[in-house]
Amino acid sequence: MTAPPVLRVTDAAVVRDGKPILSEVSLTVRAGEHWALLGANGAGKSTLLSLLGAVAHPTRGTVDVLGHRLGRVDMRELRSYVGHVNPRHDLRSPLTVQDVVLTGLTNTNERVPRWEPTPEQIATADRLIGLLGLGERHAARWPTLSQGERGRALIARALMPSPRLLLLDEPATGLDVAGREQLIERLDTLQHTYPELASVLVTHHLEELPPGTTDVMLLRDGRCLASGPADEVLTSDQVSKCFDHPIRLTRADGRWSVRANRPARP
Repeated sequence: MTAPPVLRVTDAAVVRDGKPILSEVSLTVRAGEHWALLGANGAGKSTLLSLLGAVAHPTRGTVDVLGHRLGRVDMRELRSYVGHVNPRHDLRSPLTVQDVVLTGLTNTNERVPRWEPTPEQIATADRLIGLLGLGERHAARWPTLSQGERGRALIARALMPSPRLLLLDEPATGLDVAGREQLIERLDTLQHTYPELASVLVTHHLEELPPGTTDVMLLRDGRCLASGPADEVLTSDQVSKCFDHPIRLTRADGRWSVRANRPARP
């Protein structure tokens, strides 16, 4: 018997103040698949991710997250089963990396008063911290962390409840080359460590895609331009249409890179 999909979006549309943000978008994500949502700024990527993370309702169409139809389920409770990584994490206390990761169990930004994690939960947090390459920084305070270290700590935090779905909203924003490469390396490690985990990553930079990316949706002006296996969707022609610019796309060692496709000089 085929397992139900982790995510199923059918003809979803989002309209705000009379303006269409998403139009007739459909998407199915199954266990072990790693999707990327690609498109220019304003293409609708973050809006679609907000539907997938049970943060917002569609204006039309249906969205099923972990087998639950939005509009028929407690959204707050459903969100606790989704590992949603937002690099704009609003943390005001100088928590340690370990404390930040443990807040993934309470689905709060700060430590809950009088709540104490069990030894098993602490061990899980430390294991995830190590898996994300932060083992030597587990006692470091949030204000002392680099942008890349914060991003990887938030991924560890999102994994604490053992979610079936991980959502990453532009996780490489603001990172230098070293930070980006460390992030991609750890995402690749996660995909091998948790083979049943599904993920959706939002970006507008193809260089940020982990080599384990299985599927891609290209969005343009709130509509799906192309969707399916990464090797079929990520072509120079389709990416050029997505970003409305002539682009030459290449792939080496599992990683993509783009260059402007300039006409040859006479």
